[in-house]
Amino acid sequence: MESVIALWNALPLVVQILLKIVVIMLPLMIMVAYYTYAERKVIGHMQVRMGPNRVGFFGFRLLGLGQPIADAVKLMFKEIVIPSGANKLLFLIAPMLSIAPALAAWAVFPFDAELALTHINAGLLYILALTSLGVYGVIIAGWSSNSKYALLGAMRSAAQIVAYEIAMGFALVGVLVAAGSLDLRQIVLAQQGSLLHWFWLPLLPLFVIYFISGVAETNRAPFDVAEGESEIVAGFHVEYSGMTFAVFFLAEYANMILISALSSLMFLGGWLSPFQGTALESWFDWVPGILWLLAKTLVFMFLFLWFRATFPRYRYDQIMRLGWKVFIPITIVWIVVVGLMKVYHTPWWFN
Repeated sequence: MESVIALWNALPLVVQILLKIVVIMLPLMIMVAYYTYAERKVIGHMQVRMGPNRVGFFGFRLLGLGQPIADAVKLMFKEIVIPSGANKLLFLIAPMLSIAPALAAWAVFPFDAELALTHINAGLLYILALTSLGVYGVIIAGWSSNSKYALLGAMRSAAQIVAYEIAMGFALVGVLVAAGSLDLRQIVLAQQGSLLHWFWLPLLPLFVIYFISGVAETNRAPFDVAEGESEIVAGFHVEYSGMTFAVFFLAEYANMILISALSSLMFLGGWLSPFQGTALESWFDWVPGILWLLAKTLVFMFLFLWFRATFPRYRYDQIMRLGWKVFIPITIVWIVVVGLMKVYHTPWWFN
């Protein structure tokens, strides 16, 4: 082990950073690809059908595990058609503007007490700033396509994203007040203790609103009006094909994973063990913190799929009413409540 550490320290700083980026991005992109497979299998079983089960490796079907790779290869070789009259530069930049924030946010994400690509004191502010940039990719995609259908889908999707982005931001303000820090690592450490010390309990309304707003912001069912085929064809990316469409598709799933991981970090203790402070703590000391974080994240990822298989699509006016007239007022009121509890040390978890 000492020789490995010595070899690592001998590498130039730039090489170390690039290796860390690969270590984070490679598993993330694999998870994004197989998240699409998991969605089709989970929803398939919920609807009493098989889902993908044909494409495998080397002649073996293996439950259809080769399906995401087959889909990726197909999209790589499909022609990218750019509509006549479209702004070609913006048309190609838009998908990158959608996926870049979802990937760049992981630069400050702490996977454990000491495991992160980089550490900044304002990590929460960094993530809020980045995630708010995704709406530009949506607007530019709709406008640059030179299509009324795409522009209409972009406007509806952008209005929805902005509405729920505000609710998500206010929900995270409650986390900031409770933890007393913008540092993501300190936010997790402020939740040390048993399961009841985690922020999900005192911030329960904000916790629920944050996750539901995350579902709405990623345009997932039941908030997927941007892709209401009977109304506006296929939303803001209706004119995209090949890998340009695939990048939008990947950005959606990358954002779902990011929302799931942030929900675990902000409200469920991140890498902290659920048995911490209990009689069972010594039994689970061998479990690395990153596995606890992964387990919590997978639960939220499953909820995204469960919602799609369960709830009917909402009308657009219902979605906007929920965001502006319900979620935002509740978050503002609960921030005041949390602030009073923090100032007067009312609950024991804010002492």
